[in-house]
Amino acid sequence: MAADRIRRRLVVHSKVQGVFYRDSTRHAARNDGVSGWAANRSDGSVEVVLEGPPDAVQSVIGYCRTGPSSADVHSVDEHEETPEGLSGFQIH
Repeated sequence: MAADRIRRRLVVHSKVQGVFYRDSTRHAARNDGVSGWAANRSDGSVEVVLEGPPDAVQSVIGYCRTGPSSADVHSVDEHEETPEGLSGFQIH
């Protein structure tokens, strides 16, 4: 595993389902060369896992804190994890 890769798990709270949040996050991640996935959770939040170069992951985290214009993000829980070597970005 490359030493220059980091992994972060986010839980994004508020109005983020039904506003293309996951798809727009995938677009932002792909633009920055970040791998991972995004999934709706039963409590209405969205879980996002990001892996890639630190600056690129931080850029996507910044995007996740606001999301698309139709989103209403109130808070983002961020957790550091060990990279697993993900490739591509999936929506679950």
